[in-house]
Amino acid sequence: MPRKIAAGNWKMNGLSDAMPEAIAIGAASEGLDCATVICPPATLLARMGDAGVTLGGQYCHPAGSGAHTGDVSAPMLADAGATWCITGHSERRADHRETDADVRAQTEAAWDAGLTAILCIGETLEEREAGATLDRLMAQLDGSVPEGANAENTVIAYEPVWAIGTGKTATPDQVAEVHNALRERLGPDMALLYGGSVKAANAAELFALANVNGALVGGASLKADDFVPIMRALSES
Repeated sequence: MPRKIAAGNWKMNGLSDAMPEAIAIGAASEGLDCATVICPPATLLARMGDAGVTLGGQYCHPAGSGAHTGDVSAPMLADAGATWCITGHSERRADHRETDADVRAQTEAAWDAGLTAILCIGETLEEREAGATLDRLMAQLDGSVPEGANAENTVIAYEPVWAIGTGKTATPDQVAEVHNALRERLGPDMALLYGGSVKAANAAELFALANVNGALVGGASLKADDFVPIMRALSES
């Protein structure tokens, strides 16, 4: 059975005064039947080491070190306490023009540093309205997922671009169609996460779908009061 994972992507949010939220999330994760991962900004990674929660980076440079001002390498993330890393998030693909080849290289770098990759794929609204969702997602898998990906080193997160931070959520039928296709493509063991305005109100319905093994959560992961109900809904699914 695929593992169940509640992952929180804090994006460019969080200062020192956010530490109590991470501690509360870590405390609430004890005894739950799911893994809980928080991906804070790099400035908080090391300080969150005692929060009792598994940590991840939001991005890693393909190189292990070098003249790359402002970037963070996978070994640096691991050194700061991370065991996971998001790769290919649509905001990185859009804001930083990251290609499938870039995402593949980052994912390989994450593996080399001992990190599990949460590799993101997703279609735009225009692609969905054109009926090209599955074609787009399969092309992203072809270009982004390195050879050697397995259920231990990689998790796939489906995040429709049009549902990230918009308050819009794909319908259960839309999510099921995509996740069923991903399961057929990727086999029975790899965890498949859904992301896109996941919140306590819709978590149980999403996790009831056969091939949804968890969520990559944005804004609702910043506060324990919002994220913990999602974690519990996954644990109980």
